[in-house]
Amino acid sequence: MSDITKIGFIGLGVMGGAMASNMASKGSEEVIVYDISPKRVGEYAEKGMTPAASYADVSRGDVIFTSLPDGEVLESVFFASGGLCETLREGQIFVDLSTVKYSVTLEIERKIREKKAHFLDAPVSGMAARAIDGTLAVMCGGEEAIFEKICPYLRRIGSNIVYMGQIGSGQAAKLINQLLFDINAAAIAEIFPLAVKIGLDPEKTVSIVNSGTGRSFASEFFAPGILKDNFTEGYALQSAYKDLVSACEISSSLGLPLPVLNAAAMTYQMALLKGYGSQNKGSMIHVFEELFGVAFRSKERVQ
Repeated sequence: MSDITKIGFIGLGVMGGAMASNMASKGSEEVIVYDISPKRVGEYAEKGMTPAASYADVSRGDVIFTSLPDGEVLESVFFASGGLCETLREGQIFVDLSTVKYSVTLEIERKIREKKAHFLDAPVSGMAARAIDGTLAVMCGGEEAIFEKICPYLRRIGSNIVYMGQIGSGQAAKLINQLLFDINAAAIAEIFPLAVKIGLDPEKTVSIVNSGTGRSFASEFFAPGILKDNFTEGYALQSAYKDLVSACEISSSLGLPLPVLNAAAMTYQMALLKGYGSQNKGSMIHVFEELFGVAFRSKERVQ
């Protein structure tokens, strides 16, 4: 029988809120929730979770999950005045579900380990629909014994839970996955306008690509929105760009040539300079549409 009776959860955004809901609905433990938005906390309190007014309230949890937008916010949650590190207890377990830099993960784990507590990096992959369904992929790094203890709770939010190795391995695996996705998104932004330029119909092109060997998650997810001139669903371009920055830093520090990744990064940079940062990655297609003088849209959108 598990000695975990209280679960803390910090971060109730689109992904975090869905994961907190699954954590609560699939178990009998008390789930204590906190978010920078009191309104969100209230919404989840109405679902039966325990509202927290501060990090100190959340720290009553035997295990605390965090789902936050970036490393800067994560470090603040742990190290700012009133943060988690001020109240952590020996043996307490912290599991970060966010996507942050490898270096941030190592620094947080080092400071937590000094206080004889435990830290797992466990970034997730999958869009909001999979977070709601509890079918995310979860990549974990840290002590294997701690992973084994926490794995049953991770199965409440994901259908593919993989222990990757030492601390930071989860973030490293997530980065590799994201880079392939990011590169694919840049590729469709460049190649779809080419199709129109040489006379192909956009809708027919998408049909062929998404049923052929050229398909990818990027083409399946973004192409329908592009055809409808809809660039609102999914992660913002400016947020996704941080993965490319991380990879370029690794490339520089290790002296490793990554020509395809660097070419993709240029596409992101051009789109950001054009002001598309708040839209999803599909919006990069505007860059090449403008260069080629075409529009990759359904017929009714072009008319």
